[in-house]
Amino acid sequence: MTEQNVLDALKNVTYPGFTKDIVTFGFVKDIVVENTTVGIMLDITSSADEVKNELIEKGTAELKKAGFEEIHVNINAPQAPRQMSNSVSGKNIAPHIKNFVMVSSGKGGVGKSTTSVNLAISLAMQGKKVGLLDADIYGPNIPRMMGVDGQKPEIQGNKLEPLKAYGVEIMSMGAIMEEGKALIWRGSMIMKAIEQFLRDIMWSELDVLVIDMPPGTGDAQLSLAQSVPITAGVTVTTPQEVSLDDSRRSLNMFKKLDIPTAGIIENMSGFICPSCDEESDIFGIGTTLPVAEEFDTELIARIPIEPAIRIGGDTGMPIAYHKPDSETGKRYQEAASKLWEFIEKVNAEDLAGNAGVQPTTPPGVSACSTGGAAAATPARATEGSSTPVENTEGVKMAKKPASDESCGTGCGCH
Repeated sequence: MTEQNVLDALKNVTYPGFTKDIVTFGFVKDIVVENTTVGIMLDITSSADEVKNELIEKGTAELKKAGFEEIHVNINAPQAPRQMSNSVSGKNIAPHIKNFVMVSSGKGGVGKSTTSVNLAISLAMQGKKVGLLDADIYGPNIPRMMGVDGQKPEIQGNKLEPLKAYGVEIMSMGAIMEEGKALIWRGSMIMKAIEQFLRDIMWSELDVLVIDMPPGTGDAQLSLAQSVPITAGVTVTTPQEVSLDDSRRSLNMFKKLDIPTAGIIENMSGFICPSCDEESDIFGIGTTLPVAEEFDTELIARIPIEPAIRIGGDTGMPIAYHKPDSETGKRYQEAASKLWEFIEKVNAEDLAGNAGVQPTTPPGVSACSTGGAAAATPARATEGSSTPVENTEGVKMAKKPASDESCGTGCGCH
């Protein structure tokens, strides 16, 4: 019996949630063969016990079929992140999800959804159990990009089952609402929808939930940060200065909301010619690095303009999965690896928490009313901060009008 016999047998073991086998993924690291005795080491990237158990069971079965009698399957897996309890990290309405990644941008049109899709798929291809939440309520494009447009989630009791594609669990307003229908919602409805996407979707025990946020720094971002402890924030930008101006606001938002900043992804960074593979500078290259240094974070990746990215997004065939050997596919894989390293660092140092951004307005009291204004400040305001405090809706505190008319902030007090 030889090592090749072992590899041939293990090619019949598919990684849970995927169609590729563990040999193709490169998870088989050490093989020791002595007559009909074999020992193998599988180096996987998921900490889920069910993944380990399934691989041991299937690997043992296939090796027995190949004629081995004594089989030892060892698993090398990352340490499971410590579960953050509400008493330590504030509020967490989805505690069965281990990590949350907020993908944000200061403005629209910079490729944030494309980045979210390809990051999620790349993490899944690296063996993580991944979910992708399309929280861009007004522009839910994730279903088309993931190839599930037209599919509707199944209802189980009072909850919805997420859609699935490319080893990723998916939920989007685009999978629920009528196609082409405009949503004209106030901020309070957006905030409620995001809470329901976290609480009322039957997400598995995910290693990470990648959340594609609406552009800007408004109600959706604040609501998410107050609902779950965000493990990592990623800002997507393009190289132009007009985009970088808004990216600074996005990075500043991470700081104000106590979100650990994983870094910046510079999208549309150069152009790769589909004919000659030569990379050309169109909008600029590397202009994001000074901004990353300004906010003490890193440039995670430079993603070029490549026709295959647009085609993949339009046809539901993301480049990270369908062209993993392309230059862009490799850069997404590298970005996912860096992101996961950052997530592990945050968990090891216990840095994720949202206790400091929880609203403290008493129940039934408007944040803009005279009685509630002082109580509506985030919890960190009691820590001696000298900066102007904003209320939980991100607007300056407004005194209640002397008359019985609305305060004009849209908070719903009247």
